[in-house]
Amino acid sequence: MFRIGLPWLLLLELILYAGCFICGVIAAAWMTLTQGHFDGCCILYGSVHFNTSGQVLNVEGTSSPSVCYFISAIAVCMAIYCFSVILYWIYASCIDEDERRGTVSLNISLGVCGLLLFLLLVSGCILKIGRDSLCFSVLHSVPSINSCEDAENTTWAHPYTGNQFYTGLYSVERSMWVSFFFWVLITAVVVVQRRQNSSLKVWGDDEWSRAETEPFLHRPSRHR
Repeated sequence: MFRIGLPWLLLLELILYAGCFICGVIAAAWMTLTQGHFDGCCILYGSVHFNTSGQVLNVEGTSSPSVCYFISAIAVCMAIYCFSVILYWIYASCIDEDERRGTVSLNISLGVCGLLLFLLLVSGCILKIGRDSLCFSVLHSVPSINSCEDAENTTWAHPYTGNQFYTGLYSVERSMWVSFFFWVLITAVVVVQRRQNSSLKVWGDDEWSRAETEPFLHRPSRHR
């Protein structure tokens, strides 16, 4: 008989996984789109030059494409993992009426949380520093703008299309930091579940020990 019923902590964890999945998809899509607008180049840590005669922005320097591929890969892997976990627990809750999460599963989840938190922290720092470096070059090259976002309205030299470069990089960075926050919450939820599981295990072992020793320690009452 099929049923869908999971502990509320696990349901909260799955909701957070869904949020991380959405953030991963958004980050990967915007990073791919932004990289495509610059002919496959990674604009992070890049530098630009403003041609005053043609009134166009030209890209002078870019970072290695592997930098953007690294961020995209993290976002995609995170989205795939979250989607897989959600599908697994939906499937498990439907076919097993007494589906319980073991200590090994919780330890593996904690390991994945630690790894992804580290990778997301690195990605967020790369995006923040790389975008600030690019904006610094833009603001010093174009005298007529006051913010990096205003450069989206400036004409870029062919084959570059920079009308959404700031929006794209900002969306990727924001998605990564939101994902980082979600994974902090996931880690806390998993830790709580692990403590609950350990408490139940200790309580169960204590009851089992009492049940085993009771026949030996029990003394029949004397009748007068």
